[in-house]
Amino acid sequence: MQWTDQIRRIKIVLVVAAVLIAVASLLISHFLVRDLSKEEHNRMEVWAQALHALNAADETTDLSLVLSVMEGNNTIPVIVMNDEGEITDYRNIEDTTSIDSYVQSMIRAGDTIRVDGQLVCYDESIMLKRLSAWPYIQLGIVLVFVVVAIFALLSSKRAEQNKVWVGLSKETAHQLGTPVSSLMAWVEMLKEQYPDDALLPEMDKDVKRLQLIAERFSKIGSLPEPVEASMNEVLKHVVDYMDRRTSSQVKMINLLPDHDVKVRMNASLFEWVIENLCKNAVDAMEGKGSITLSLVETPSDIIVEVQDTGKGIKKKDLANVFTPGFTTKKRGWGLGLSLARRIVEEYHHGRIFVKQSEVGKGTTFRIELKK
Repeated sequence: MQWTDQIRRIKIVLVVAAVLIAVASLLISHFLVRDLSKEEHNRMEVWAQALHALNAADETTDLSLVLSVMEGNNTIPVIVMNDEGEITDYRNIEDTTSIDSYVQSMIRAGDTIRVDGQLVCYDESIMLKRLSAWPYIQLGIVLVFVVVAIFALLSSKRAEQNKVWVGLSKETAHQLGTPVSSLMAWVEMLKEQYPDDALLPEMDKDVKRLQLIAERFSKIGSLPEPVEASMNEVLKHVVDYMDRRTSSQVKMINLLPDHDVKVRMNASLFEWVIENLCKNAVDAMEGKGSITLSLVETPSDIIVEVQDTGKGIKKKDLANVFTPGFTTKKRGWGLGLSLARRIVEEYHHGRIFVKQSEVGKGTTFRIELKK
């Protein structure tokens, strides 16, 4: 949980930092654009005064300064109209095909100066427009950076989890291997000496169960090749196993279709997933209630649902039930559901999720596999 909390804190810090950078960028750009806009307005007032001086000039007037001011505007689009609304002059406008609609937009924006019966209309320069758009571009860049950073953190977390899972699984399988082999040999010797003992078959089943667990752990560290198997048989095995090892007050219900449903899967690992869900259900019901396993085949999917009548999951915990280390039990590592999701999603390319949960009424887990 410490690693999960640390990742969550880092994500929050990254998001807050991105928001602060975006807000600061927008504010700074807003003030810069406002100041440049005022400067361009002042320049256009000077340009309008130069136009007035040009209109009032006679043969003796020195127009060098006036013409220098008017010719010095190489960035701000300007359109001059007379009292009849006719365009008499324009500057810094490349596309004149839509000049009439362009001048109307200037008038609607209020970017006009009246001088000597003429209306000087102007627009923001290209540089000012680019500066106005830059904060939003920068905001997009910051958001992309945050998304990439969070994705990198999650990938690092997932890679570390994979290493832990693989190492733990391999070591567990290795540690179980020797004592299980010895137990199998002892059971065979006991069968020869006490062939009529009624307890030996049950002991043999338990030893084989340990062998199956060791085999499952060994497969976690690799990608086992799926083969076609009967989902009906997998669910029946789980029900038989749970019936023998749970209280008589826990009722196991198996709702299967009449026909055999075949799926490409690793039956041993998938059976482990269903067992995990059933064991969690037994714990949630505190040894009293019913567990319903249902199997449905659609044209595109195989759907397995495990429904219990337990205490349910709180809404605030629903998002974390598959998180490694998360558990509501007093004892437990919180790895069962995370391993179940790994088996379903990575090994079988399916989907597992909480379909429904209500506190005090129970929970339904749903698994979907592509046919």
